Amino acid sequence: MIETPLTRDFIHGAVDIEQTPMGLLPHRLPAWARAQCPDAQLAMAESQPSGVRLVFQAAATVVELGVLATKRVYGALGPRPDGVYDLFIGGELAQQGSVQGGRTLQIDMATGAANVIEGEVQALRFGGLPPGQKTIEIWLPHDEVTELVSLRSDTPLSPVPAAGRRRWVHHGSSISQGSNTTHPSGTWPAVAAVRTGFDLLNLGYSGNALLDPFAARTIRDLPADLISIKIGINLVNKDLMRLRAFGSAMHGFLDTIREGHPATPLLVVSPIFCPIHETVPGPSVYDLDALAEGRLLFRAGGSADEVRQGKLTLGVIRDELRKIVEQRRAGGDAHLRYVDGLELYGPNDNLRLPLPDELHPDAASHRLIGERFAGLLR
Repeated sequence: MIETPLTRDFIHGAVDIEQTPMGLLPHRLPAWARAQCPDAQLAMAESQPSGVRLVFQAAATVVELGVLATKRVYGALGPRPDGVYDLFIGGELAQQGSVQGGRTLQIDMATGAANVIEGEVQALRFGGLPPGQKTIEIWLPHDEVTELVSLRSDTPLSPVPAAGRRRWVHHGSSISQGSNTTHPSGTWPAVAAVRTGFDLLNLGYSGNALLDPFAARTIRDLPADLISIKIGINLVNKDLMRLRAFGSAMHGFLDTIREGHPATPLLVVSPIFCPIHETVPGPSVYDLDALAEGRLLFRAGGSADEVRQGKLTLGVIRDELRKIVEQRRAGGDAHLRYVDGLELYGPNDNLRLPLPDELHPDAASHRLIGERFAGLLR
């Protein structure tokens, strides 16, 4: 087996690459932005490599990737399923794999306290690949922090540059990152990108699509042929702001992006259907009875009466986003477009494919949303 030094040239879909004592750790926020918000959930989410992949040319029939994965254990819910790696050949999903072991992150859901248990590097082996020169992509797990340690193969390989492909920068919540789907190319942005040929940069951060100024500045400074912002659910389930603050914060977020991308097509996507928060504000809270049974369910912690006080619901946010986009288009931004999230996943879809935890779509719904969004991208 030939060992090829892992360099940044192999890694697509990351904003920053950190050199660790073990290897390379992809990040989906730059270091300066990470320093501005020392939030543990954001730190975990942005370092989970949703949309990040290794891309190279090789005639190899065997490829072996050495990784140090961080496995999560959530109290009574136990360990999360092992992260999945998707191997594509010539743009088609060919194999999948996982590693067991590695580093363990134990999280107390009641207090938020976390404890790290160190582990060993694991080898992920893909064998029986077809002979002949080909482009290989390995999509890293969308929900498992992954340090890249080594890359081995039975023939030489070389990185493939992303230059020449249309770059799609997307920002959103855990739904965009891929919560409740089963593999990395099954997140809805990945489904849309694979179907349309876009080079995806997924800036979906679980629990952290919060109109943070550093997120807008990150997008502003990145090259992009298309930008989409899917906003709303985290503002509600964290009960972060009231209607008065939301409108100006949304305008400011778009203003910042437009400083670097004055004419780049920009899609503002409102929330998909979520019954618990359509008319009831947040915060989202755990269903404690379900948690005691080892099941994860969410419910709305607010009251519909609080909407009069300016609290946000998904319905309120959709109405406000539509108005903001219409106002900005009337002011001259012809490249701005509003996308109603209910057209991606609406009430009828929920009857057929209900949200399993009342908040996040399942794998089939991710595929549905991705296919519908691909139609918009085309």
